[in-house]
Amino acid sequence: MVKLVFALHLLFAIFAIGPLVHAATIAGRGVRTGDGTATASSARMLRIYANASVLVVIAGFGLMSMDDPDAKGQKLGAFSQVWIWLSLALWVVAMGVVQAVIVPTLTKATERIGKQESVVTLTGRVAAAGGIVAAIFVAIVFLMVYQPGH
Repeated sequence: MVKLVFALHLLFAIFAIGPLVHAATIAGRGVRTGDGTATASSARMLRIYANASVLVVIAGFGLMSMDDPDAKGQKLGAFSQVWIWLSLALWVVAMGVVQAVIVPTLTKATERIGKQESVVTLTGRVAAAGGIVAAIFVAIVFLMVYQPGH
């Protein structure tokens, strides 16, 4: 059962977090080129994949609540472990950046593009926030692999 939940955790990460990071990092291109269809599509994708990323967290909590097959009587993880709570905190920050910065900025850009207004001032915000989201998920991957404090 541990392997099944671990596989689900990885699959959810690949198919939810991967596209989320991709959409976040390329969203600035639509703003830069003044493509309202691209900015609207990026905003929609970011909302969908941010919501889907909750499955990664649910599978992760399920995984850490399981008994460790190598250490009888112990769980695979505990929220008190640095790598677990820090990963969760970073995920919350990333979702905050996506939902509170990138998506609203893309929505604003889409509206301005539709009105033939300039969106130059929004380009940097989207690009920087996308880079921050990518860096956060790189940090989470390293925390998951190296598990400091474990």
